[in-house]
This record gives sequence, C-alpha cells and structure tokens, in this order.
Amino acid sequence: MTEEQFRYLPDTAEDEKEMLAVIGVESMEDLFTDIPEEIRLKEELAIPAAVSESELLKQMKDLAEKNVSAGQMPIFMGAGTYDHYIPSVVDAVISRSEFYTAYTPYQAEASQGELQAIFEFQSMISELTGMEATNSSLYDGFASLSEAVGLAAAVTKRREIVLSQAVHPNARAVVHAAAKGRGLDVIEVLMEKDVTNFNVTRCLTTPDTAAIVVQYPNFFGSVEDLAVVKKIAEDKGALLIVMANPLALGILEAPGNLGADIVVGDTQPFGLPMSFGGPHCGYFSVNQKHIRKVPGRIVGETLDADGARAFVLTLQSREQHIRREKATSYMSSNQALNALASAVCMAALGKQGVQEMAQLNVDKAAYLAQALQDKGFAILNQSPFFNEFVIDLPFPAEEANRALLEAGIIGGYSLAETYKKPNQLLVCATEKRTKEEIDRFIAVLEGMNHA
Repeated sequence: MTEEQFRYLPDTAEDEKEMLAVIGVESMEDLFTDIPEEIRLKEELAIPAAVSESELLKQMKDLAEKNVSAGQMPIFMGAGTYDHYIPSVVDAVISRSEFYTAYTPYQAEASQGELQAIFEFQSMISELTGMEATNSSLYDGFASLSEAVGLAAAVTKRREIVLSQAVHPNARAVVHAAAKGRGLDVIEVLMEKDVTNFNVTRCLTTPDTAAIVVQYPNFFGSVEDLAVVKKIAEDKGALLIVMANPLALGILEAPGNLGADIVVGDTQPFGLPMSFGGPHCGYFSVNQKHIRKVPGRIVGETLDADGARAFVLTLQSREQHIRREKATSYMSSNQALNALASAVCMAALGKQGVQEMAQLNVDKAAYLAQALQDKGFAILNQSPFFNEFVIDLPFPAEEANRALLEAGIIGGYSLAETYKKPNQLLVCATEKRTKEEIDRFIAVLEGMNHA
C-alpha cells in the first residue's frame, strides 16, 4: 500500500453531497424516512462537548491515575481470579504478530505454529487433570462448566443436575441460565461448614440425575473428597463433573484418577493477568468415550505427506457450521491466545515449577490462617484448603475491606451478598504475597478487633 492509502481524511460537506447524489437522495434526513417521526431523537445527545486531542488525553490520564493496580497494593482477593506470577516470556511470545493476530486455524498448512501451541496446551492440561483428552479452550471456566452439564445430559439422557453450593456462585448462575434453555432441572446441595454435604447429595441423587457437580478446591478453598462424590454418582449411574483449579492440580490428586468423568476449569492461574476479571480461558477434559461430545475443537498430531510431524484440527464434530441443528454445542470460538499464554507459562515453570508454585500457595495461605487464629480470629475451614479460606470476623467484612484499603491493602471477598454471611471474608494468599504483606494484613484486622 502507498502512503496515500493510509491517510485519514474526514468527510467534507462536498464529500457528503457527492455520496448523497450517488445514493439518490437530497439530504441526510432523507435516509431516515422509514423511521417513524415519534421515535426519532429530536435533541442533541446528552454527551460532553468535543474537546481537542491534547485536552482529551489529559482527561484520560487524570482518570487513569485514579486506578490502583495489584502491582501497587498487595491483593488478598481470589474468588476465581488470582494474582499469580507470570513469567516475562509469556508476553514476549503472545505479542508476536503471528500469534497475536491469529484466528481459528482452519487451514493446517498455514497454521502449524498455532496448532502446535494448542496441542501442547491440551497435552499439559490433560496431564494435570488425569484425563485422556482436552479441548482447545472455551471462553472461561464457567462456560466450560455449563457445557459439561450439557454433555452429561446428552450422554445419560437424564434431566436433573445436582450442583453443590460450594461451587463458585457465578458458575452456578451460568449453569442455571443454560439449563433453562436445555430443559434441565438444577438441584443445589447445601453445604456442611466449608464443604459439600455428602449426606444431602446422596439423598438428592436419583435415577434421573445426569451429573453431580463439585469444585476442587471449592469456592471457599477447601478440598472436596472426590472419591466419596464419585461413589454417590456411580450408585445412581450419574456422571461426576469436577471444576478444578489447574494450579492446585500441581499437588492435588488428579480428578481423573479419582473417577471424574468430566473435568473443567479456568487456566487464569497460568499466565493470564487479572484484568478486572477477564478475559480468561476455559478448559474441558474428558476420557475417550465422551470425546465426540466435547465442545470446541481438539488438535491432533499426525504426519504430513513427507512423513514429518504435523498438527491438524482432528475433531470439531460439534461445530454448528458443520452439523447445524445436530451440533452438540454452539460454543464456537476458542481462547487461542490465552490458551497459548497458559501453555507458555506452564512450559516456562516446568513440572517441578508448577508443583513448587502450588506448594507456595498452600504454605502462604496456611501461614496467614494460623497467624489469624493465633490472634483470636475464627477460621471457617475445617477441611484442608489450597490458597483460600474464610475468616469469621467479629465485625462486617465490608468494614474490614475499607480499613485494609486505607492501609494500602486490597482485601478479600465478602460473603454478605452471595451467601448472606456479612461477617465472613474469603481471603487468598498466592505465591506473590510476602511475609511482610501478610503480617500487615493481620495487623490491620487485629487493630480493628481491639478498637
């Protein structure tokens, strides 16, 4: 392209007149004659007056400086989006134009790099989950869970889903919304302290139950006993769906080894910044018998005409553009760039690095919890937890968060709205939290307790 083709020229009055003449109308108003007069906007839009570029840049800069990032304050909030270490190589790789601008790799001969990246992502997630196959990603972990419920209903031909209330509340909301369209009944299981109530689960699971859904670790950070849930599901012929934190799987037993039929989750802990809650990257893992019902795409390894290693889109049988009304899902786009970021992060950390990072999360959360208990605070969790737990405060959680913010600390997640527990605060300590930051957090709460 020439320099002339890149120039930006606004339309002049003469340009508008010429275009209107080509269309065959006399004025801009003539273009809106089909819109009834009574619904047309008569007044100017209620927006600020135009300003110069330099004035606008200054306004935006002033607004931006009001923001506070996790890089400026230690953050103790998790609840589904976490402040984890991201190796520098992640941004270096995903910023390359061949990855950054890539779309769905339908043409294998032109997309070998993208396809290999997705293949490696699938392989590493499958190893963590203990399952035989993983798709090439979905929008986020909540979308993955919703699709897992759909798969379970399709496979079992049953209409009921037993869903633990220890599953992330936003994930449960997505499941309920999608289930309505699929004609499924979602039955929620109450909790027993910090984990799913298995006695209630057993009572609610019937011959019409398609699947039991649990989170691992659950929303409160506690580790659910998957073997017990699997036995309950097996007794009624239902599937076990597990929504798992992939980082936690670096030290926890793989759900696939404990009998999970479908494992889903979000790879945000691996290489994805918090970014106000998204975009994320959902994964979806199954065993061979369910592979043709998986949403999204699966990349496979093969040999090309010359016998060299090559990668292709092996399975996309659920696609609506191929199967139309017979598609098993309408979940189309994959989060290829975010999947690549997670793959690069996992590769950079390595198997030992992932295990060490996971162990640091356990250790730092345990230090925080023990120190709080030593100061007289009650910890709700009675089961082993990963990097999150719930503090039962003697004052409202929102007051604690305000005091923490004033002290330069981003606090936890109040359970007031979602679980009607105004004095309970869900807090998280990742590998990035230092002893000094943790001690400052404790000191603020202790000061409030003695005020």
